[in-house]
Amino acid sequence: MTHMSDSRIDRLAELAVAAGANVQAGQVVSVSGRPGYEELVRAIAAAAYRRGARFVDVAYFDPYVKLARLRHAAEDTLDWVPPWMGRRVLEIGEMAGANIAITSLQAPGIYDGIDPVRAGRDRLPSLREGIQVVMQAQVNWTVVPFPTPEWAAVVFPDLAPADALERLWEQIGHVCRLEEDDPAAAWRARAAELTATAAGLTERRIDALRFVGPGTDLTVGLFPTSRWLGGEEHRADGLLHLPNIPTEEVFTTPDPERTEGYVTSTMPLEIAGTVITGLRVRFEGGRAVEITADHGAEVLRARAAVDDGAARLGEVALVDGSGRIGPLGTVFYETLLDENAASHIALGAAYPAGVAEGPDRERANTSEIHIDFMIGGPEVTVYAVDGDGHESVLLADGAWA
Repeated sequence: MTHMSDSRIDRLAELAVAAGANVQAGQVVSVSGRPGYEELVRAIAAAAYRRGARFVDVAYFDPYVKLARLRHAAEDTLDWVPPWMGRRVLEIGEMAGANIAITSLQAPGIYDGIDPVRAGRDRLPSLREGIQVVMQAQVNWTVVPFPTPEWAAVVFPDLAPADALERLWEQIGHVCRLEEDDPAAAWRARAAELTATAAGLTERRIDALRFVGPGTDLTVGLFPTSRWLGGEEHRADGLLHLPNIPTEEVFTTPDPERTEGYVTSTMPLEIAGTVITGLRVRFEGGRAVEITADHGAEVLRARAAVDDGAARLGEVALVDGSGRIGPLGTVFYETLLDENAASHIALGAAYPAGVAEGPDRERANTSEIHIDFMIGGPEVTVYAVDGDGHESVLLADGAWA
């Protein structure tokens, strides 16, 4: 347990419910977390009920129970998923419910002693149905971070445990704008800035993006009707919500057949307890044909092999230096934070909203996975490529050109 002051936890909970998921009266609210998150879960439940939620349904996933399965269960049972898990997610989607996910780096390295191929067969707590309801905009949802002692020890290993946790809370509070008089209003203002940036990029009708930096020369082709998104998103019926708190990115849906070149990740990537470092990926014809890393490559290779779309891109996102995360210079080892510190790409499912309805949207990538990894930073220059192949600097030294 974190035993932080109630006020900080209550402010984070209120932000998740009001500005993040934008919970509506009468909604069923799904909250997902891990053991150790109970204080925030309870505060979220209280905030949701105060806003008129019909019911708050909590699902905890214990990584140590998963470890027991990976160590002892029969090989041919590891990819079995209890059907009621998926049905729960689909039913919440059918009810146009709200989803609030809590995240942190928990039990780092817990699966390091397990054969990566064996570990890759069990993708829980990720569910294909979860990807489905999000991509089809059936729910209003958000993800928020929660500082824990285990996470703090990895991010600030040179500090005493109590000091490390306090430092992590200070930085999370800063990037989540909890110190503002009205954090929800501050996020609405930031979302408006990101929406304006996205609209400007859409108007440019960029044909492709080229990333050039140390160990990186990657071209990501876009659709003629790709459109940029950022800040707030809309449920299918138009309800606004803020998917990620914090968020500093603008993103779009690329053509899954037009990624070429090689890329070196600029930050570690955490997947289900394994921290992948020194990640390098080579693409041909849109597909990741080679995945190597200093540590943990087998885990990503396993995820990239789950279906035909898992080795193709479903998202490309740009992050400039005006946000609050990158300037901290902290590596959080948590995708929610790190992906908003640097430009990134995602293997797997595409957001349909990132491309206009019609033939292009029908070609957007589909997959059971969606895994972001960071490829940007001050040393990586991003070029916009027009339809004639002319390149112009789009993002350099963390600033829009």
